[in-house]
Amino acid sequence: MKILVLNCGSSSIKYKLYDMDTKAVLSAGNVVRIGLPGAHLKLKVPFEKKVYHDIPNHEVGLELVFSLLTDEDLGAIRTLDEIDAVGHRIVHGGKFTESVELTPSVLKEWKEYSDLAPLHNPASLLGIEAISKKLPHLPQIGVFDTSFHQTMPDYAYRYAIPTKYYERYGIRRYGFHGTSHRYVLHRAAEFLGFDPAEKNVISCHIGNGASVCAIKHGKCVDTSMGLTPLEGLVMGTRSGDIDPSAILYIMDKERMTPREASDLLNKQSGMLALSGVSSDMAEIGKAAREGNKRARMANKIYNYRLKKYICAYMGVLGGADYILFTAGVGEHQWDMRRDSVAGLEFMGIKLDDELNRAAFGTEAIISAPDSKVTVAVIPTDEELLVAEDTLRIVQGL
Repeated sequence: MKILVLNCGSSSIKYKLYDMDTKAVLSAGNVVRIGLPGAHLKLKVPFEKKVYHDIPNHEVGLELVFSLLTDEDLGAIRTLDEIDAVGHRIVHGGKFTESVELTPSVLKEWKEYSDLAPLHNPASLLGIEAISKKLPHLPQIGVFDTSFHQTMPDYAYRYAIPTKYYERYGIRRYGFHGTSHRYVLHRAAEFLGFDPAEKNVISCHIGNGASVCAIKHGKCVDTSMGLTPLEGLVMGTRSGDIDPSAILYIMDKERMTPREASDLLNKQSGMLALSGVSSDMAEIGKAAREGNKRARMANKIYNYRLKKYICAYMGVLGGADYILFTAGVGEHQWDMRRDSVAGLEFMGIKLDDELNRAAFGTEAIISAPDSKVTVAVIPTDEELLVAEDTLRIVQGL
């Protein structure tokens, strides 16, 4: 069975075509700058190539994807009829607790949560509608980033605000990166040889966006992101946790609108604001090594905030058996991993410096032999999990 996985952003479409008999990636690429000058498709598999094209909207972007999938020289399939289903990675699923077929009734209910993810959910809907128009016979499956976190108890997801706002608008903590946390948990169980239902795990998805998840006996009991992906850790351009009064003060002094304040917190803050260099951790690290004081301070804040969440979730879980690092920064930056758990030997966390330095984008144990908590690097593969969920649901239809 061949499954197309789509991840539609506000101005981008990431895609992968899988042969699920072998789990091989037949084609993969990224349509970027939709609706903007310089729009193009960056093909990654089976060849690396950039295809520039006028792409005013997602429908045209998907047409370009389809044309390349069936291209005589660059394509992976002869006709679109070879695609058996489409799986969509969707950021906000509201109260949906698992992946589902995107039937008209499901879509009607899901659309109610669009206001909670105004940059992401509308883009996913454009992708869903474009597929329905082009290939109406194909089953489409929604895999939600928020679903894995729906096992959080109410005392973990409720905010201390008047209940009427929770009841009217669903204002609560939902959590994100659930697709990644779920994949990493089960891949770690295979790699390290444990039963998730019997262990406590802290999963650290550390990339440009970052979150930590406390997993007790296979289920999420807390996570660092909240109503939106803004809450929690310091990220590439997101502020993470901040006193709301600080924002109200800035809005008052700068005469900011809510939209401008949201842009400040989501796109102008985080490591970009702290370092004054970049939102990219590799570039910030380079600047820090060259003596840039702001970059050094930014790294300290970044690692300190992560350490605080790890310690908090050790308390929530009553101790962890495993700590897992994943995503771009978590998989590739040994110094971040070192500094985020430095001094936590009293909690049973002890890294092996040589193993930690050697782990670069590969599955590896990086804790010392005498560490009570096993620390490992587990590269994430969210698209594969979407494809697997899609396969399971389609086979059950």
